[in-house]
Amino acid sequence: MDVVRASVFDGLEVPAREWHVSDLIPGGTVTIVNGDGGTGKSLLVAQLALATVSNTRWIGREVAQGPCLYLSAEDDLDELHRRIATIAERTGVPLSGLDDFHIAPLAGEDALLAAPTPGSNVLVATSLFSAVEQEIARLQPVLMILDTLADLFGGDENQRAQARQFIGLLRGWAIKYHMSVILLAHPSLSGMASGTGSSGNTAWNNSVRSRLYLERVTVGEAGRAVEPDPDARVLRTVKANYGRVGGEIPLRWSNGVLVPEVSELGADFRNALAEQEAERTFLSLLSKFAVEGRHVSATPSANYAPVVFAKDARAGGLSKRVLTEAMNRLFATRQIEVQEEGPQSRRRSYIQVRDAQ
Repeated sequence: MDVVRASVFDGLEVPAREWHVSDLIPGGTVTIVNGDGGTGKSLLVAQLALATVSNTRWIGREVAQGPCLYLSAEDDLDELHRRIATIAERTGVPLSGLDDFHIAPLAGEDALLAAPTPGSNVLVATSLFSAVEQEIARLQPVLMILDTLADLFGGDENQRAQARQFIGLLRGWAIKYHMSVILLAHPSLSGMASGTGSSGNTAWNNSVRSRLYLERVTVGEAGRAVEPDPDARVLRTVKANYGRVGGEIPLRWSNGVLVPEVSELGADFRNALAEQEAERTFLSLLSKFAVEGRHVSATPSANYAPVVFAKDARAGGLSKRVLTEAMNRLFATRQIEVQEEGPQSRRRSYIQVRDAQ
């Protein structure tokens, strides 16, 4: 055991707090995201994974960038394909640009990462745990998503010692590899009734540094509550050792993804969402025009992209100015580039999605 004198801190710069998502998901530790079946928690974290590898926002918030490893023991690869394709289309990110989004499909397989030894409360890591750690060391993700607790934990959720040991194993990964770990879990009936979204015993909540709860919006007393809007959700901060507890982010299911309620956002968030939507539209139209054999230009001309796109019904009424600004941001973030073709005497230039094949 290493013992350190506090005096060694003298003269050292105080390390900054690291966040994957500011005030919601801290870096270097484990966050639990609770949510009842069908609320969209897997969708929500898949959106986070895509934002992490594509330099885009997640529910209106900036996200740390880098590779992501997603262990899915609940959904098969076909379902993940459908979900990720929808998110990518809505975000304006080409699937070809998701090389750093790594998926381990474990649905239908033995997905246990740890289980207790017979007759004891001591958890033992499985061979899968070791295999996953090898992938972590190879891929160096900044974010790891584990979906879900019920499939990956082989112990008794009501045993405090086992709960703490399992979170300890995951936190060991987070610290050793400098990444954020998100563990999805279903709430217990009492957790749903109380509004805390907790599962099993209190050790799960007490062992993590952050816990979020995604739930449907209902009105009325427990047991007789009704859901006036089936598309409405709210993401609550129910534990935050490094931030403020009690925060709520109103969300809405829209066209296959969860988006923040614009009316609940500040001006900066609303502007950021509008910019992201304009960029998504520009990228979507750029891809559609390429499939149709119509190249567009980055410089004022007959086929100047912002002008041509603004006249297209699929632009949703976005103006030339808005599309020009979106194009400039996409160039600045290197998501699009100018490509040239043709003989030297008749060179033609056009815009394409960067790294598109």
